[in-house]
Amino acid sequence: MQRRTARVCRTPIARLLCAFVICAVPVASSMGIDPERREKAERMASRAMEWLRTQQDARTGGWALPPSGPVYPAITGLVVNGMLMEPGLGASDPDIDRALRFILSYAQEDGGIYDQILANYNTSICLSALARAHTPEARRVIPGAQAFLRGLQYSEAADTTTPAGAETKVVTRDHPFYGGVGYGNHGRPDNSNLNLMLQALHDSGVRGDDPAFERALVFLARTQMLDSVNDMPYADLSSQGGFIYATSPNAESVDRLVGQSQAGMIDETLENGQQISRLRAYGSMTYAGFKSYIYADLKRDDPRVVAAYEWLRNNYTLEENPGIGTDGMYYYYVTFARAMNAWGEETIDVVVRGSGDERTETRDWANDLIDRLATLQNEDGSFRSVDDRWMENNPVLITAYGLLALQNARGLK
Repeated sequence: MQRRTARVCRTPIARLLCAFVICAVPVASSMGIDPERREKAERMASRAMEWLRTQQDARTGGWALPPSGPVYPAITGLVVNGMLMEPGLGASDPDIDRALRFILSYAQEDGGIYDQILANYNTSICLSALARAHTPEARRVIPGAQAFLRGLQYSEAADTTTPAGAETKVVTRDHPFYGGVGYGNHGRPDNSNLNLMLQALHDSGVRGDDPAFERALVFLARTQMLDSVNDMPYADLSSQGGFIYATSPNAESVDRLVGQSQAGMIDETLENGQQISRLRAYGSMTYAGFKSYIYADLKRDDPRVVAAYEWLRNNYTLEENPGIGTDGMYYYYVTFARAMNAWGEETIDVVVRGSGDERTETRDWANDLIDRLATLQNEDGSFRSVDDRWMENNPVLITAYGLLALQNARGLK
């Protein structure tokens, strides 16, 4: 691993200007994934797919089917998405063909792809998979799925008339929920569901200037812990730049304007030395927000992008989901890899602190990710569970996550 180090400015403003330069003037680099790790990643992806094939349900073609419903077609969608990214694999592969038929069997009359619950979550992930399939059957359901997802977004255009209409609400731009999407069971939108929805729209060819992305920018700003762009009181004076989970813990507390982070609180020091306590931004949601800004075609020198990138530089790690440890770690790896792949730079200059000093260190993020995932892959090709939160004790789910992370580390689109 080659590394470059240099002294950097110490103040928050100077660091932000430093990030601006990095964002505004991308520099070509030859320090990307090296041949040895590329071969390693290919082998790891191949082993993961081989193991996943052994787990496919022989009768239905789906993965991780519960003994009694409802079914999560999204898990099958994750597997298919990772497989279809592999060069040489396509919808004609027998296992992929059966899986696509399984996903399509859950296409509803309202345009969604789900079984009773979690309409946005399931439809979004399945739409991303179908967009890669390039089959006539997949193409037929894509427009309906796109329209369905737009209807689930909290806005003036929200569609509450469908069977999944309880997952959304008609609101105006001044409402804290505006532009977001949720699971439905908490009565409020969140950044994870918005991340998956925007990923699906992007994967299926929707442009960044689409109204759905424009509305999403409102919710994203209100979940970015940055006083200059966030009009919610829980972000007052905050300069973190990273993202939290939601604008409210639930529907009942929306008027309190307290926000929600899965990472608790953090003390911030202002320029005058005063300390304030604010909701803590954390890894998976910050990479999700950063990626969403990329898909929405924000310029690299946009203050929202600059601040998010600065958070990434200051909190770079693959040992955990920064801010919340092992919770959602594999989800973090997927979101990290997708965001960095979308950003298009092979390296990132991260801030390293120690012994009262501060310096930058250039990291080959793809090499780092491959090395980390290699420590987590079992001999049979599956990935080892390290936490049970958010279903990450499900070996099929985390192996699908691991595969997607590897594919993006390899630079596959």
